[in-house]
Amino acid sequence: MLSRILLKISGEALCGEEGGHGLDPATVRTFAEEIGDVHSLGCQVGIVIGGGNIFRGLKGAASGMDRVSADYMGMLATVINGIALQDALEKHGVVTRLMSAISVSQVAESYIRRRAQRHLEKGRVVVFVAGTGNPYFSTDTAAALRAMEIDAQALCKGTKVEGVYNRDPKKHADAELQRHISYDDFLQQRIGVMDATAIALCRDNNLPVRVFALKERGNIRRVVEERPDVGTIIGG
Repeated sequence: MLSRILLKISGEALCGEEGGHGLDPATVRTFAEEIGDVHSLGCQVGIVIGGGNIFRGLKGAASGMDRVSADYMGMLATVINGIALQDALEKHGVVTRLMSAISVSQVAESYIRRRAQRHLEKGRVVVFVAGTGNPYFSTDTAAALRAMEIDAQALCKGTKVEGVYNRDPKKHADAELQRHISYDDFLQQRIGVMDATAIALCRDNNLPVRVFALKERGNIRRVVEERPDVGTIIGG
């Protein structure tokens, strides 16, 4: 069983429907219950959360906004999601700390690596928000960075698909799920399930990535238990 993970959750996952917007309280509570279950096993959990259910920086830039301004708006969207997840976790009895890469001191601690590690050692779930704190970088990249900084054993990326396929399952009925793929093959095939910069960071630091279907109840626990029949491992 993994003893410390970094879990990446997209903002879109919190709205309860693909392409939806806002927060669905029932969905947030469900994630909190699953994370609490994993935490009860003794696994230390750090979480990086996205903000796409509220605002996407790239989408704002595509509509004519200044890219830097749009990205900061996206970072603030992750703060809103982080507060919601923290609230749900603590209502479930899990002591949680919210740490932000940009200063929002009235609602979150400023991110300090050693303090984050100490929170984890004390049995607290740590939710990391505001991405890397810099424009032009995705929350996937933030997840890879935080995973390495907290010495996580794996980056666990919850998505809307079961894992990495040999080709697009939406276009090809005979697409096959791959249980293992190397970093280089992932990058060469330009698989869109995770940001290439994040995978390159993981490759350079030999950090395994597990891609799995977040919507399937119990999958977070199965990943922590290192079940071979769940998702895809990117590494090697």
